[in-house]
Amino acid sequence: MAELLEIHPETPQRRHILRVVEQLRRGAVIAYPTDTTWALGAAIGEKSALARIIRLRRLDEKHQFTLVFSDLAGSGAYARYDTPSYRLLKAHTPGPWTFILAAAREVPRRLQHPKKKTIGLRVPDSPIALALLHELAEPMLTTTLRMPGDDYALTEADEIERRAGHGIDLILDGGPCSMDLTTVVDMTGEVPQVVREGSGQSSAFD
Repeated sequence: MAELLEIHPETPQRRHILRVVEQLRRGAVIAYPTDTTWALGAAIGEKSALARIIRLRRLDEKHQFTLVFSDLAGSGAYARYDTPSYRLLKAHTPGPWTFILAAAREVPRRLQHPKKKTIGLRVPDSPIALALLHELAEPMLTTTLRMPGDDYALTEADEIERRAGHGIDLILDGGPCSMDLTTVVDMTGEVPQVVREGSGQSSAFD
């Protein structure tokens, strides 16, 4: 079963963050809060952790995973974008957006969409997530914490512990999250296209 770790939502305790980072580097799967829903996270180099997330959520091979960053610095090693696209990303991060971008050539296949060769890129506006990513010093593989058959993401730590604790090592309890998803914007074409409405105002891309 998962361990529940209470963490301050605005000023997360560094000792807790460092402990979570250590666990991630050992292959842990975590549940952590974002500026939208709860999410599952794993270190990008841990294949076994990725496999556990796939089993827990019963994901198929078409699922688009997202890489979360503390900021855009270094994101060019994982995604390909031009200067106008970078400016658009800069204007909307951090925030409730996920951007679909062409994967850089060096990105392992397991992190890409198997057919489209894309990645999701996100910079959450969440003190806990940003502190975690800053200490991890690399992006983290992530996906929404929504259980098989559910229409909505889980919102409370105790609910996550009860329903998903068997597949998670740590739950970073910083209080409840919403059920609102990110707005997903496909940046692979000539014009950005909103492919999922969410918390981010899609009118920004009209």
